[in-house]
Amino acid sequence: MPDATYHLNGAFKPTLKRVADLDGPDYFPTPRWATHALVDNEHFDSEIWECACGDGAMAEVLARTGNAVVATDLYPRGYGASGHDFLKSERRIANIVTNPPYNVAEAFVAQGLKLAEKKLALLLRLAFLEGTNRANTIFAETPPARVWVFSERITFYMAGAKRAGGGTTAYAWFVWDKAHAGATQLHWLRPGYKAKYG
Repeated sequence: MPDATYHLNGAFKPTLKRVADLDGPDYFPTPRWATHALVDNEHFDSEIWECACGDGAMAEVLARTGNAVVATDLYPRGYGASGHDFLKSERRIANIVTNPPYNVAEAFVAQGLKLAEKKLALLLRLAFLEGTNRANTIFAETPPARVWVFSERITFYMAGAKRAGGGTTAYAWFVWDKAHAGATQLHWLRPGYKAKYG
């Protein structure tokens, strides 16, 4: 189900640097440095599923953890197994890590929590923390264990687009950890990942 909070005053309002991937095959590959920031701070000790793998940029970084990585996508993007609808899947696996399509982010949280046995890590807008619906559902019932806030802005480019300018939207890694007990922990990712791994 599309996330209604991405619609303001009856119209879709993405940042000026992006084009919304609402219902088609357009996608925005995740810069590799953003995934490095996750694996440098979160330990994964078993199989990882990248369920919206796109061109494999995230999956290839995840493989450097030494864990087996399963890569799937709904659309054929030249990497992993295509035709796999994560929101209809029944595959259970230790860890799920992905940058979900923005219009179904809440659905990815719900499905990921059902299927991930250890950790679910999603790259989301920091503004995902806002919203009455999420406050009453996700964050009241199954809050993340940790939120890793990027100090550096991530710029997402549509596949094949010319790269110019910088990002205008704040992002964070939201990590649900089945072994965690207690309140959500808020952390800041120190600057430098873009220069080191970009």
